[in-house]
Amino acid sequence: MSNDAPKDPAQPAAPRYVGNRVQTFVQLALTGAALYGCFRLAAPFLTPVVFAATLAIVFARPHRLIEARLGSPTLAAAASLLLVALIVVAPTMFAAGRLVGEAASGAALVQEQVEAGAWRNLTRAHPWLETVNRWIEEQVDIPALFGMIASWLTNAATSLVRRSAQELLSVLLTFYLLFFLFRDRSQAVRALKTFSPLSEAETEQLLTRIVDTVHATIFGTVAVAALQGFLAGAMFWWLDLPTPLLWGVIMALLAIVPVLGTFVVWVPAAIFLALQGDWVKAAILAGWGGLIVANVDNVVRPVLMGDRLKLHTVPMFVAVIGGLNLFGTAGVVLGPAAVTATALLLDFWRSRANAAADEASSPPQ
Repeated sequence: MSNDAPKDPAQPAAPRYVGNRVQTFVQLALTGAALYGCFRLAAPFLTPVVFAATLAIVFARPHRLIEARLGSPTLAAAASLLLVALIVVAPTMFAAGRLVGEAASGAALVQEQVEAGAWRNLTRAHPWLETVNRWIEEQVDIPALFGMIASWLTNAATSLVRRSAQELLSVLLTFYLLFFLFRDRSQAVRALKTFSPLSEAETEQLLTRIVDTVHATIFGTVAVAALQGFLAGAMFWWLDLPTPLLWGVIMALLAIVPVLGTFVVWVPAAIFLALQGDWVKAAILAGWGGLIVANVDNVVRPVLMGDRLKLHTVPMFVAVIGGLNLFGTAGVVLGPAAVTATALLLDFWRSRANAAADEASSPPQ
């Protein structure tokens, strides 16, 4: 006679339960590995992808108008690409070409004046500088120093041209992706909603927040760059420097590029004024550029973006600077987008937790 107790037929078998857990774990591990592999594959193309998505968002409304007029999605995408090229690429190429030409000619002029003794003539014209000049000449080889500066400026201009040629592939890839984002934007949005683990309403809210972040980032960047160009160009006009309007526009375009800035123009201009003997103008330009123009970006940009995105200035400042440090140029957009998306996701979790707590505390019906 057996002493084994009869088994409950309603109780599930343990091996099957363990097998389901193992199968789920394996699926999660494979999915995570696949997602990580896809991320590594796409990582080299992060900047073109971010720029293409950013341009698609910024030019979404003009593209819809073009598509409504032309009717064909393919023709509308091509026309929108041409519009983006005229608005974004053409001014950038003009500014880069003018900057490279002026850098080369300015470097040659500086080296010529130094070799002709302009530095010594300048100090002789101001007796109070004679003592300083003797000390400097004992410590530093002035002609060699300015020769190195001129050589650096020439090499920097050449490097800029070379790097621009290397970045051409990235620009072409950006426009290639932008074409399909223009043409197939509806399918892309539907795919995002389909694969999103969030509810449809939450996904829509998240996409809207990201779009608002991109608009705030781009328009905030353009507004700050325009302000910097205006302030620097106004100082050029006040100091009676040549073509202040042109240089103001060029400095505004340079201010948009994170690795560059208005200093690329006003620092050589201040050096040129000093070599010409205009110490007061050189000091005014250097002080205005270093104290006012350079700090506009750190003060005004977070304020403009934070007000539009309903975030404090400090997290927006961290998002912009941290994004640049982590992602490079693409971090201008990715940093603020990551912060605002994270804040919204945390808000989703808080709403769900509050709803669960309310449901648990409510009396049973």
